[in-house]
Amino acid sequence: MMRKRTVMTVLVLLLGLGLVGGASAGKLQNQLSQESTLEQIMKRGVLRVGMDTFVPWAMKDKTGKFVGFEIDVARQLAQDMGVKVEFVPTKWAGIIPALLTGKFDVLIGGMGIRTKRALKVNFTIPYDYSGMSMVASKKKAAGFNSLEDFNKPDVELAIKMGTTAVMAAKKFMPKAKLRLFEDQAQSYQELRNGNVHAVVGSAPRPAFEAANYPDTLFLPMKENFTKEPIAFALRKGDFDTMVFFNGWIQTKRDQGWLQDKHQYWFGTRDWAHLVE
Repeated sequence: MMRKRTVMTVLVLLLGLGLVGGASAGKLQNQLSQESTLEQIMKRGVLRVGMDTFVPWAMKDKTGKFVGFEIDVARQLAQDMGVKVEFVPTKWAGIIPALLTGKFDVLIGGMGIRTKRALKVNFTIPYDYSGMSMVASKKKAAGFNSLEDFNKPDVELAIKMGTTAVMAAKKFMPKAKLRLFEDQAQSYQELRNGNVHAVVGSAPRPAFEAANYPDTLFLPMKENFTKEPIAFALRKGDFDTMVFFNGWIQTKRDQGWLQDKHQYWFGTRDWAHLVE
């Protein structure tokens, strides 16, 4: 990584001073290209994608195969590149360190663009947008219909650790007690067991839970209370790979492919039979 940055810096300086001819510049550029993640993927013939399980972003179907919005995005990306795809399930709390150490090539896992994250990784342009929502216990949160209702010291919220849901809860409900879980399913199980007032999580999972358990759960607010851009995350200093992924995202957006996939996974339950 440091070597690539050094070569890039030297190339820019020499070109600016007019000390590098076209042939020499081309040679240095080829060296950079050969070291890029994109070039490594093409040589390997496999795109390694880091992800964690979030409904309906990425989950396992009844046969153990990964399905979901992110999975479709990664599979289509690999197909368009002419390579195979390999999914690397990684706990969310350690997913950025795993990317930085080369455990996988790119993180496609519903990650929101945040300033602190951007200090460690580079983000592509957004390929989707998400937002925080809540699903609550009809018994413990009876009559609650606003963020302020949950912003009390005696209120307990279940949240998956390391996610932007934690930051959203701390910002909008700082007085509430947060109970953090490594797995998303655990947080919802705590709610169904009646041990917490609500779960804060990325839409549309809270709405799905309310629909699946209408006798005990409900949506205290119909609208998401945050909106955040979702992007691929890459290791820093990889210009070629970033440009390629940005171009792919823009193309799929212009074609309407991303919008169609979003509607299928977030706007319908036509896929539910695959996992339930």
